[in-house]
Amino acid sequence: MSNQAQQAAIKENTLSRFLQTLDIDTRMLAMIVALIVIWVILNIMTDGIFFTARNLYNLAVQSSVVGIMATGMVLVIVSRNIDLSVGSLLGFTGMVIAYLQVHVFPLGAAWNWPLTILCGLVLGGLVGVWQGWWISYRGIPSFVTTLAGLLMFRGAAYLITDGRTVAPMDKTYQILGGGIDGSIGATWSWILAGMAIAWMLANTIMVRRSCRKYGFYVKPLWVHLLYLTIGAALVCGFVLVMNAYYKPRTEIPRGIPVPVLIMIFVVVGMSLLAKITRFGRYVFAIGGNPEAAELAGIAVKKITTLVFMVMGILCGIAAVITTARLNAGANSMGMLAELNVIAAAVIGGTSLAGGQGTIYGAILGAVIMQSLDSGMVLLGISSAMRQLVIGAVLILAVWFDVVYNKNKP
Repeated sequence: MSNQAQQAAIKENTLSRFLQTLDIDTRMLAMIVALIVIWVILNIMTDGIFFTARNLYNLAVQSSVVGIMATGMVLVIVSRNIDLSVGSLLGFTGMVIAYLQVHVFPLGAAWNWPLTILCGLVLGGLVGVWQGWWISYRGIPSFVTTLAGLLMFRGAAYLITDGRTVAPMDKTYQILGGGIDGSIGATWSWILAGMAIAWMLANTIMVRRSCRKYGFYVKPLWVHLLYLTIGAALVCGFVLVMNAYYKPRTEIPRGIPVPVLIMIFVVVGMSLLAKITRFGRYVFAIGGNPEAAELAGIAVKKITTLVFMVMGILCGIAAVITTARLNAGANSMGMLAELNVIAAAVIGGTSLAGGQGTIYGAILGAVIMQSLDSGMVLLGISSAMRQLVIGAVLILAVWFDVVYNKNKP
């Protein structure tokens, strides 16, 4: 072996050991690099507009809707199913919320908007149970069931108001959409940032203590400090950007938008549900091998139905943000959103073969999809061309998933 070959082998082994020590998911790392490249290219093509505080603020708000639904889609795909109805279900629940708020309950009453939100979430959950029942207990494939749901709920949304837009929404309710008053300000943003960093520090300490207690491998201290530093830098950088966008005709920082806060709570809740609960472990077990899971005593049909119920509730949450942001219920809400949601989950590392996926990866995928859409809007690209690009990205994401799983050791 030549000296050059030996040096190349040494460098490769050094890099491999370094990545192994960091315990980095190479797929996730590739997605992060791809996101950075996309952002840089879009910023150059838009003459620096993409990296403005205003655009990044709007990007965060827009990503929250797709991100919230993508967290549920992770569980759906992990359990070896698919849900093509999420966009239509968002539109249907959104129209119901708007109609109840404007035409049924007295507009302006303090209990109006909380009750309509509750109705929307309950409706989304019931629709999810209904779809899950057909899939689990009647054996209809999820593709067919949710494809039917895509058509039915889009039609139902139209029938509620005969295609008319319902507006305006309650003023307090509009805060949930991240509009002019839909953010928490600079002070509370920094308070939440401090709490997030404190939580990361406490979690790092607990992980190291638990590993020592139970005799597991403990990563070098510098690895945890590196992760903690990167996490703290990302949190502080995000708050700085959100605070750099001011309210109209003032110098008052907006801070973190409310939809992003909702998404953060959903991400934390869904991560805990997927990682530390029996339900989450059952979902991944079903995705890994449904027959073995059933033989092990797992109620596969019940768990699958509950997965679709969770998906329906998350569609209801997304509908709340969308109607609050639009200050109206419109029949176009959620149109083709299922493409972005599925693509976000797959790009984020969820395997279409089932049994593998992460909630945080889905959020990264949602940001990538929304970044592409936002960048194309800034470039003045037509809606038809944007749909073409999104479709191509979906195909590439699935192809990458197939190739990655084939080459995985």
